[in-house]
Amino acid sequence: MVVNYAVQVLIARYLTKSDFGAFAYALSLVALGETIVTLGLDRAVTRFLPIYHEKEEYNKLFGTLVMVLGGIVTLGIVIVIAFQFLQGTLSESLVNDPQVLALLAIMIVLSPVQAIDNVLNGMFAVFSRPKAIFFQKYILGPAIRLTTVVLLILGSSDVTFLAVGYVTGAVIGIIIFGAVLWRILREGQVLQHFQLRAMQFPFREVLSFTVPLLASDLVYVVMNSMDAVLLESYHGTELVAAFRVVQPTARLNQFILTSFALLFTPAAARMLARNDREGVNNLYWQNAVWVAIMSFPIFALTFSLAQPLTVLVFEERYAESGIILALLSFGYYVNAATGQNGLALKVIGRLRYIVIVDIAAAAINLVVNLFMIPRYGAMGAAVGTTSTLILFNILKQLGLRGTDIKVFDISYIRVYGSILLAAFGLLMVQSLLAPPFYLSFIIAGIVCLWVLRVNRHALNLEQTFPEVLRFAPVRWLLS
Repeated sequence: MVVNYAVQVLIARYLTKSDFGAFAYALSLVALGETIVTLGLDRAVTRFLPIYHEKEEYNKLFGTLVMVLGGIVTLGIVIVIAFQFLQGTLSESLVNDPQVLALLAIMIVLSPVQAIDNVLNGMFAVFSRPKAIFFQKYILGPAIRLTTVVLLILGSSDVTFLAVGYVTGAVIGIIIFGAVLWRILREGQVLQHFQLRAMQFPFREVLSFTVPLLASDLVYVVMNSMDAVLLESYHGTELVAAFRVVQPTARLNQFILTSFALLFTPAAARMLARNDREGVNNLYWQNAVWVAIMSFPIFALTFSLAQPLTVLVFEERYAESGIILALLSFGYYVNAATGQNGLALKVIGRLRYIVIVDIAAAAINLVVNLFMIPRYGAMGAAVGTTSTLILFNILKQLGLRGTDIKVFDISYIRVYGSILLAAFGLLMVQSLLAPPFYLSFIIAGIVCLWVLRVNRHALNLEQTFPEVLRFAPVRWLLS
């Protein structure tokens, strides 16, 4: 995560605002293309392949794999060819900067390549190869991107070199790990069961599972792609840069939430199976409180100290993005601090409600951005994204009504009250006194320790993570 963030910072500092905006725009369209290419079929790999492998239904296993990869490759080719034919139309109606189209002509290939990469990761998970997943996702991928950026800077190259490097690195990655996967399947004696004529394609079984959950992908794509499209169309690539340069920093507020998701889902499923109603509620809100408190240091930096942090990291030319960072951080933190409401609804089985809420959030975000961005530019995009994130989170939280999980557990009101007091107190100090950043950082650190100390009982550390109490500083602070 550190390497990926460093890459983003280096790119933003090296490129001009216009070039960075064009590159960020191209990445947004790549994400949109990846969603279209995948159609949620990558979920079929981790959902159905383990079942077919366990039951030794190899005809269905290979049929599903061929169906998924074939669909991705076919749709990928269609998108790449369609883009080449539609460049003229796009330049006349949607895209103002010709450099954006030049970058997209190169980077559109990333859509199917990244979709195939996701399938490979799913295959490694199915056949229990965590080392391969770790090396591919967290070592090789970031290393290739960092190497590309270093060569970009040392060679004084342009943004086209960066685009080519990203595509080349992604292709190299899937070639290497495609070969690794082939070896794993051969050593696991899976390939010996391959029979071309006997393959079965479980279209109905797979599509009935993957298609309804496409709404979640739709929300992600709309909220992370359409703002860049609209900003470029109405205001040009420099405002795309002003918005996109701080969005990854704001998104760090959800890092703890996504990490804790691995712990929450299986525990909640087991409690529901045992009909432990009180346990499910306690698990949910204990998880939410941990996320809220552990994410607070990130929130304090990216919200309360957003302006000096933006100038320090991205230089003075991005100073106007400080308020954008603060707004986005507030939205992402609110979405994280109330816990795993989306996962909880899925575990409980309220899939229909989730799908409706996802589609509603995507539509609201699009409408709000269509109103705000033409009038207020990057600030309008920040307001639209933040308001949608908060509304989306409220709707998911309200979906917990009638379940074993309380919409809000009043016993934790002190936790959230102290967090609000600390965050807005820091913001007031920064706004009124404008101390040097190093002093602001020290004050923020003291406030974060205070939040941790006053809420130590809510963390229930002795039962939740007793192992960390072996460390003396932790015992002093939290026990």
